[in-house]
Amino acid sequence: MEIISRQDAIHKEKPDGTRVDYYLQPEYELHYNEIPGGTVQEWHSHTTVEELVFMIDGSLEIKWMEEEKERRETVQKGDLIRVENNLHTFANTDNKTASFVVIKLVLSGNNNSQIFKDDKVPAKSTKNAQGN
Repeated sequence: MEIISRQDAIHKEKPDGTRVDYYLQPEYELHYNEIPGGTVQEWHSHTTVEELVFMIDGSLEIKWMEEEKERRETVQKGDLIRVENNLHTFANTDNKTASFVVIKLVLSGNNNSQIFKDDKVPAKSTKNAQGN
């Protein structure tokens, strides 16, 4: 097991006040974001990377381009957004800081959902699981 403490993450504070902790790994990246109220991120997209955004607290207005039309939706705590490769931006239209986790992946196209469902091996006994 590996534990990466927050102090070991790469910390960035952007000019708009957004705070990000980056946890860069060989096969994925995870970053924790805090966006102050009234902040709008710049429009951007990714050519290879896919982003998953999981809302922890607050709300964001997500805008994205799809079939040459601008779409928008407000997301809140507990929502998961699969950004895909769309041109997108996030706006915190509230006065409360919004926090979320972004997972960046480079996907292979394989459907591994059954592995995710089934790949858990129970310990032989409680004693073994506790190292006794």
